[in-house]
Amino acid sequence: MLDVTRFLATFCCGVFFGAALYISLVQHPAALETGKEFAVRFFRPMYRRATVLQATLAIVACVSGMVSWVGGAGHLWLGSAILIGTIVPFTLIVIKPVNDALLQTGDSALEVGSLLKRWGSLHWVRTIASALAFLLCLIAFMSRAQV
Repeated sequence: MLDVTRFLATFCCGVFFGAALYISLVQHPAALETGKEFAVRFFRPMYRRATVLQATLAIVACVSGMVSWVGGAGHLWLGSAILIGTIVPFTLIVIKPVNDALLQTGDSALEVGSLLKRWGSLHWVRTIASALAFLLCLIAFMSRAQV
């Protein structure tokens, strides 16, 4: 059972990180390059689809990491679970107001541009946190660390 939870935590952290990195490095900058009008129109369906995927991955990774830690797999699993788990409240408290504004924004190009830039910066926090969580999983998984 412990092997399954460790694998699940590692897999979910890795997929979350990969998706977040793609969004931060490729998708969001490319959408901005096409113009603010397109970027905000694209944001709406992208957000709707990404929300379910990334929330599920973060929660499953967090729970799996915690179960692994409780099962005696080591403190690296707890660290990974905390890192990936904090993405959920960070998103709800810090990023969600920006998401909501982008979903309801009018035609003000200045407002849209500012919101899109803010969103991109905030998304990097999620990318970095998930990278660190995934790294901890890999280290713990590969070393079978009991630390």
